[in-house]
Formats: sequence, C-alpha cells, structure tokens
Amino acid sequence: MKFSIIYEAQMADPSPASEVACFNEIVDQVILAEEMGFDTVWAVEHTALTQYAHMSAPETFLAYIAGRTTRIGIGHGVVCLPPAMNHPVKVAERIATLDILSGGRVHFGMGKGGTQQEAGTFGYDLSTLQPMIDESMYLIPKIMTQDEIEHDGEYIKIPRRPIHPKPLQKPHPPLYYACTREATLELAGRRGIGALVLGFSGPEEIARKNEVYRENFRNRKIEDQVGIVPTEHLAAFCAACVLDDRDEARRIGLRGQRFFAEAIAHWYQGGPKPSTVDLSAEEQEAALNKGKEAIVTYLSEEKITLGDEHTSNYAVAQDAYGNADDCIRYVTRLQEAGADEVLFLLQMGTIPHSSIMETIRNIGTKVIPHFRNQVPTALAAE
Repeated sequence: MKFSIIYEAQMADPSPASEVACFNEIVDQVILAEEMGFDTVWAVEHTALTQYAHMSAPETFLAYIAGRTTRIGIGHGVVCLPPAMNHPVKVAERIATLDILSGGRVHFGMGKGGTQQEAGTFGYDLSTLQPMIDESMYLIPKIMTQDEIEHDGEYIKIPRRPIHPKPLQKPHPPLYYACTREATLELAGRRGIGALVLGFSGPEEIARKNEVYRENFRNRKIEDQVGIVPTEHLAAFCAACVLDDRDEARRIGLRGQRFFAEAIAHWYQGGPKPSTVDLSAEEQEAALNKGKEAIVTYLSEEKITLGDEHTSNYAVAQDAYGNADDCIRYVTRLQEAGADEVLFLLQMGTIPHSSIMETIRNIGTKVIPHFRNQVPTALAAE
C-alpha cells in the first residue's frame, strides 16, 4: 500500500493574496510529507474553476516541488490532453525534463478535464474531446521512446521531427488515467495503465471499481496497450483530517468536504457558490445530505443517469475524519477493497493549514507505520 497526497489548490478566498498563501502552505505540507514517509505528491490540472481548483499549471508546481525534495514521487494527476491545451509534443518534452531533473520520480497521469467551463476556455465542446484524448494518449509514449516522430492523425499532425529530451525512467514513466465512471475504469484496464479513482468513492464502491478495472486489465489485448510497458495500479481518493481531537477532526473535515462538493457542483451543475459557514459536524452532515438530494433532483430533471460519480462527494461516511485509529480503520477497508495507493485529499477549501500539517504528522507517525509493519499474509501463514 502506498500513501500519497493529491492537491487541487482549493481556497475559500480566491484573492491573489490567498493564492500566494495557499501555494506556499502546500510547499510546506509536501516537504513535511516527504519527511513523514509519504510516497507521492499528485497535482490535478484545472483551468477557470474559481475556488474549486487553482492548480492550473501543475508542471510548474511539480517542477518546483521536485527541486525542494529528494525522494517523494512527483505525480501528474492528471495532465489534460486536449491538443490546444497541452500539445502532445510539449507534454512529452515537459514530462521527460521533469523526470530527468527529479531523478526519475515522475508518475504520468492523463485525462480530458471534467467541465465545459474548462473545455470552452480552449475552444472545445467537452462532449467531443474523447477521440482527441485517445489520439494524444497513444502518441505521447511514442514521442518519449522513439528517436523521431511523425504523425498524421485526425486531430494532431506532426511532421518528422526528433523530440528531446527522453525521460530518465525507461522506457517511460508509469502511466495512469483519471477514472470516475465505470467506462473510464474499463478503458484504463483495457489499455494497460493505472487507474486514478478521483472521487469520494467509499470502500464498497472502490471494491466494485477495482473488480471492473482488474477484469479489464487481465483481459486486455496487446494492440490496445498504451505505452510500451503496462502499469497495473489502482489508487483511491481518501478525504482525511486526522487530529488528536477526533470530534474537531470530524467537524473540520465535513466542513471541508461540503466546500469541495459545493464548489464542484457550482461548476459542473451550475449550483450556488460553496458555503464556508462553520457549523457542527451534525449540521454539516445535514447540509451534505441536502446537497445530495439537490443533485439527484437536478440529474433527474436533466435526464442524466445517476451514478456514484455524481453523488459520492456528498457521502458522509466515506472519509478518514477522526484520530489516527479512525484513519487506520478506514484505510484498512480501502486496502481490503483492492486499492494499491491511497490518495489523501487534505487540502479542501476551508481546512486550515495547521490542521493539514497535524494530519500529515499523524498519518506519518501513526498510520503509515501501521501498514508498513504488517507481515505479508504468505509469511504470516508459515
């Protein structure tokens, strides 16, 4: 089991001063996370989603993090591949350069972005993007591994050119895909790449998604493989606030989750801006349940099939809010569900920096050692 942190750069106050503070705090958090034994820091890529995600230039953020650290993995979770947003040649060049300068620590996730707000920024209709993403996804590993590339595709045309540099990891860094719906898990499995399950899916849902992913990975065809080598890996979101005061952790964590859920609903479904009101844990739970009901009503009116990807953000029992023992119990359930990696989501818009730092220390000193000291089942049976 690997233990990582994923960042959106969320903020209740979207002012320039708040952005400066947020990014500087994240740097401090990642430096502590490396000291505490975390495996990877992941960064999303979103554009024009005020409050929900100000992580719009992850290549710059991760390059800076790579220079400030020595061991922790550097994860793009994910690079959005619409060509006008990130041309495949530039993506291949940036990933390779970062891999060299980080000493071979890069994990390369791919995706398309989730909102028309983002797609429209670059002149696209979100519903038409998948074929472009597919073309780039197959092309980028070729650029990374071939001396010269020439491509005459439907959406991307590259005359014969040598593209430099090549990544330090051979033949290329491990590859992943952003997965929320069953179709994307099937795609990741069929194409032999890792699955980043980016959503508040609980252990039962992770178990179901893991089964879908593993079955498709086992039955994949060689001609569908993205890249030269396969990556079998399922990483699961885990919202967490781990404090010595478990009641305070639950209050703070649920407030952060409510902000996350309402911020994304604002951009995905046109809901109101997220609330920052400080309520009790019970009151935040009630607000999350009310928000879930509103999403179900909206989807019904829009004749959209209801799925876990639409409502999981509002679930109030799919988290690690509490003390270290609570976190261990929840992570154990994710492990039993088939997760290879836990993507801790700590930095939700209203959660204070001090609480995030305490959470990182508690996970590093109490949670990670619990799992690292486990005796493998085969050895325990001897």
